[in-house]
Amino acid sequence: MSRRNLLRLLLFAGVVFVVAGCTSTTGQQDISVQVGDGQASSGNSQFALSVELLVVLTVLSLVPAILMLATSFTRIVVVLSLLRNAIGIPNLPPNQVIMGLSLFLTVFVMTPTFSQVNNDALQPFLSNSIDQNTAIQRGVDPFRTFMLKETRQEDLQVFIDLSKEPRPATANDVSLEVLLPAFVVSELKTAFTMGFLLYIPFLIIDLVVASALMSMGMVMVSPTQIALPFKLLLFVMVDGWVLVVQSLVRSFG
Repeated sequence: MSRRNLLRLLLFAGVVFVVAGCTSTTGQQDISVQVGDGQASSGNSQFALSVELLVVLTVLSLVPAILMLATSFTRIVVVLSLLRNAIGIPNLPPNQVIMGLSLFLTVFVMTPTFSQVNNDALQPFLSNSIDQNTAIQRGVDPFRTFMLKETRQEDLQVFIDLSKEPRPATANDVSLEVLLPAFVVSELKTAFTMGFLLYIPFLIIDLVVASALMSMGMVMVSPTQIALPFKLLLFVMVDGWVLVVQSLVRSFG
């Protein structure tokens, strides 16, 4: 199996699990993913089939990571983590709350994409209307469209040059092994840009409090402890969580 087909299979497998969990279907459906032609690479040996099964299960363990990196999760979790550090309370909200909120916001942002995959790929595949290769192609295309829309052209060009592949004629010709890392790097850049803007008001409060304490000669008092209540008050008064979540969702267009 080629590297490109392997990435498509992994991404589609992750989408199947997510969409199957987010959508309700009537009756019970059997979902199966076939690798290659379903036969062992060397005859019908039981040992060869066991080795192939072990390899497939090992590779499928990477599905959650690939699926999270191919969605809006990266930008959301980085921005929320930077916001927590900007406020000045490293352990509040807890990591479980940050991760949970990031996952729920990811599902909210990616719902149109998941719905398209469910309608165009998963349901026709379960009803035997299309074969596995067609289902994988239709399941990956909505994610490709999403990633291309959110990836900066300069980041994509860097990875095209690094891969030493021919320049794609159209956006649909960009391979997943080039698009995925370009998308992740672009998301990190966007997340850090948003985090920098979040830091500015809290930094101003820290500077004002530190200057006031120095002018009063209270050099032994920690400016962080004095500034923390003011930062929390400011964040609550402006309804900060709603503003941050709203900005995150709208940043995906």
